[in-house]
Amino acid sequence: MTHVLDTSRLPVADRADFIRDVLSRTMERADIEFDGNDRGASAHGVITDVGRVRVCSVRSNATALHRTPAFARGTTEPTIFIALQTPGSGLRLSQDGRQTALSPGELAFTDSSAAYSLHDPNGIQQHFFAIKVAALALPHDLVHRLRAVTLCPGHPVAGLAAAYFARLATNPDITMHPGAETLGQPTIELVRALITTHLAVTTPLAKDSLQNTLVLRILEYTRARLHDPDLNAAQIAAEHHISVRHLYNVLGRSGISLGDWIRTQRLEACHADLVSPQWRHLTIASVARRSGFTDASSFGRVFRAAYELTPRQWRAHGAATS
Repeated sequence: MTHVLDTSRLPVADRADFIRDVLSRTMERADIEFDGNDRGASAHGVITDVGRVRVCSVRSNATALHRTPAFARGTTEPTIFIALQTPGSGLRLSQDGRQTALSPGELAFTDSSAAYSLHDPNGIQQHFFAIKVAALALPHDLVHRLRAVTLCPGHPVAGLAAAYFARLATNPDITMHPGAETLGQPTIELVRALITTHLAVTTPLAKDSLQNTLVLRILEYTRARLHDPDLNAAQIAAEHHISVRHLYNVLGRSGISLGDWIRTQRLEACHADLVSPQWRHLTIASVARRSGFTDASSFGRVFRAAYELTPRQWRAHGAATS
């Protein structure tokens, strides 16, 4: 289910209560402070579910959110709320006497079973991801140790998680696609890997988390490098400390052919870029090179086979309908 948080059409006097009500029903109860006062409250965002993960992407002039001790005492199912810092915001999280100020692309979480506060003098503009603590299958004391702590700053696992979460939050319509709910468990496993990596836990639990997210990590790594024409299986396997044979076996068990997947992703990127006003000044060959295609002729053939139009025809169609 998707909830739209939009105050633009509401009477000014009703906006603050509307925001508090939506967040209370979809995320959790909290006291919210707005820039100026309640009468100037505004918010726009989308809250949706991906399997057992709730995703909230919001822009608001709220400058503080407080999960009070009274609200925390009413917690029946402890939940962590992961915050992904976005460019231009300055979020600070406080819980258990700890405080962390996030830089863009960094991750931290709070836990609903204890009081906490979020502050951003510029207004809260964040992506949040809610996961039940029970779904993580991690000891509660381990989770508590990481409240309001920046997770794995600079670590590749944190970079992967941030890139993945950003894609998840900026594509709320993903829930409309068949099978989208199956992303929930790999997302939870990625969070488990992030937490256990941060703590440098050398138990089978940490290894299981990393193993269970291997396909997701491979695909996110590969997606981020589609522009590289020299991207190959050996490079991808080496980055993940596995053999090329194991790489193909792992992907094969998920029904993925690496070569076909890379080609499809590159084609989809070109398909979107060819009709994007942002790239209208580029030649078709340049658009193809941006996504890793080095030969214009072969690109034209595979594009037409996939979309039944030549790149030039598709670009012209986009220009005519824009």
